[in-house]
Amino acid sequence: MSTIIPLTHLQLLISGTRLTENSIAGYTTKDIDYLAKIIHAEARGESFEGMVAIGAVILNRVEDDSFPSTIEEVIFQPNQFCSVKDGQFHLEPSRLAYDAAFRAIMGNDPTNGCLFFYNPQIATAVWSFQRPVEAVIGNHRFTK
Repeated sequence: MSTIIPLTHLQLLISGTRLTENSIAGYTTKDIDYLAKIIHAEARGESFEGMVAIGAVILNRVEDDSFPSTIEEVIFQPNQFCSVKDGQFHLEPSRLAYDAAFRAIMGNDPTNGCLFFYNPQIATAVWSFQRPVEAVIGNHRFTK
């Protein structure tokens, strides 16, 4: 497994990533803010790779026909993320969460297409444990 190095905004510019005032690689600043917020809420304290993985799951859901088609709708789909229900989603995301969001937007997916994740130490949804685990990154298990 390769180590993921956080991207800086300057590295994104140098790499030719489409950066404008209102969008990055087709995602709006609101999308990026929401992605960074959910990454921060769900994965703070995890490795950078674990943070990217959470972002990738959100983006995988956006692309999957079984889920809503925007980052905002995926995040606020009822009963999907405890951090939305308990208010942690509204915490100010760290710079590292933004870097992880950018990395996920640029196509890095350490989960190889997973649509779900859980922390077995705190998960309460029994169905989570019944899905085959595709990847283990930090404290999270990722499933399809």
